Amino acid sequence: MIPLLTTASTVQCPHGGQVLLLTTNTDAKVDGAPVLLLSDQHAIVGCTFAPSAPSPCVLVRWQTGGTQTQVGGTPVLLQSSVGICENAAKVPQGPAVIVQVQPNGKGL
Repeated sequence: MIPLLTTASTVQCPHGGQVLLLTTNTDAKVDGAPVLLLSDQHAIVGCTFAPSAPSPCVLVRWQTGGTQTQVGGTPVLLQSSVGICENAAKVPQGPAVIVQVQPNGKGL
């Protein structure tokens, strides 16, 4: 079993920007925090990535979620989920970094 991501988790872009964890899920919660879904897209603030022109990460699009754990037919996000951070032109900038998760709710 793998810990679930919730709105209380901490996720960053590879350049240290903070991912704003909001969800459309209102049904499943762990310790009072809604569980995140594969269909959720999360904005990023504070990314400092600027190789030759400002190109900060602005959004995470999740690629993988739970294979057996769902909320309303949509897979949940797990600590092992893969998210790709994109700039405003939708160019991939690197993987999302899951920094902290809650220890109580788990799924597959």
